[in-house]
Amino acid sequence: MPKVVLAGGTGFVGQAFARRFGELGAEVKVISRQASHIPWENRRAIVEALEGADLLINLAGRSVNCRYTPENRRLILDSRTETTRLLGESVLACSRPPTLWINSSTATIYRHAEDRPMTEEGGEIGTGFSVDVAKAWEAAFFAFDLPATRQVALRIAIVLDDGGVMAPLRNLVRFGLGGAQGSGRQQFSWIHMEDLFRIVRFLQEHPELHGVFNASAPHPVTNRELMARLRRAMGVPVGLPAPRWLLELGARLIRTETELVLKSRWVLPERLKRAGFSFRYDTLEKALNEIVERN
Repeated sequence: MPKVVLAGGTGFVGQAFARRFGELGAEVKVISRQASHIPWENRRAIVEALEGADLLINLAGRSVNCRYTPENRRLILDSRTETTRLLGESVLACSRPPTLWINSSTATIYRHAEDRPMTEEGGEIGTGFSVDVAKAWEAAFFAFDLPATRQVALRIAIVLDDGGVMAPLRNLVRFGLGGAQGSGRQQFSWIHMEDLFRIVRFLQEHPELHGVFNASAPHPVTNRELMARLRRAMGVPVGLPAPRWLLELGARLIRTETELVLKSRWVLPERLKRAGFSFRYDTLEKALNEIVERN
């Protein structure tokens, strides 16, 4: 029975992965601050879980859906870098370390791009707090020299599935507010949950692959196109737009940041496509229709 360890495995992506690996017959171990799982404070239990594991996936990290106060900035950064360092030290303590370690990263590492798409080799790293977090996260991951463990950092785009970002977007459409946000020109890079899981399986099956990979669908859309296609999938004919000033006001009221909707993330999965990965949900229309019809 293959053994999979999910660090931060009780979040949106982690729960979906735990269910899918369980359906494949894998033994799934979860490291989490939630009760009934392996606690982060128990280093011995973490090492025991990692011993002989086929796969370690680190998804740990405090949500960025908050105001970027000094305290929240510290928590966002530390929740990513410290857990990554702890896992690296635990892998080093194993006599039979995991075969593959996939560490989550983010497509937000690239600059705001409305002029051209960002790839692993041709993309430009951006500036600002979110980018600094992404860079520190990857630096903590690749700081470890692990000759027996292959390492992959996944720069994950916005994940679409039942829940996550889809919940507030569908509510906006449902209540007639599903128009363009801001200029509507900002690019929206995304990935269907099923394809994200299939990417992990693909990386498992190709031992020659390592390093950084963009985990994003091959056909990003603008924010305006995103909202129009979601309205179409939900059968809602019109939606009022939200200008930037209104988004700024709303973000303050609900204690979040407008970067989450206004930054233009234009990311392409160049390395995955070159390696032969085939997306099941390559267009947004396919992804949205599947999610809406499932619910």
